[in-house]
Amino acid sequence: MLAPLGTDHVKSHITNAPWVVVLFRQAKRERKEGMAPTYYSQESCGIAAGLFISSIHNMGLATLPHTPSPMGFLRDILDRPDHEHAMLLMPVGYPSEAAKVPDLTRKSLPEFSSFLE
Repeated sequence: MLAPLGTDHVKSHITNAPWVVVLFRQAKRERKEGMAPTYYSQESCGIAAGLFISSIHNMGLATLPHTPSPMGFLRDILDRPDHEHAMLLMPVGYPSEAAKVPDLTRKSLPEFSSFLE
């Protein structure tokens, strides 16, 4: 099903982008008494990512988020502390003239749901 989209290990859109934004979440934060857990960090970062993507699209830019696995190498490369975890990698730039957007059709409601009367 993904083969027609050309998804594979080659991610040239990342190296061709003028900017690469890495979203880190903090599993813990520094408090007076030491490190304490950060509640709802996954959810907060997910919301922030959505707002960021909407904002850059509103500016005429594009991104294709990527979640490499494992992502620990990003913390090492960017010299981030152990309590920060890379969550999302977003190359940002203007869309290529050669960019192709797949013409996907959505299933109709009866194709994926059923209702009891």
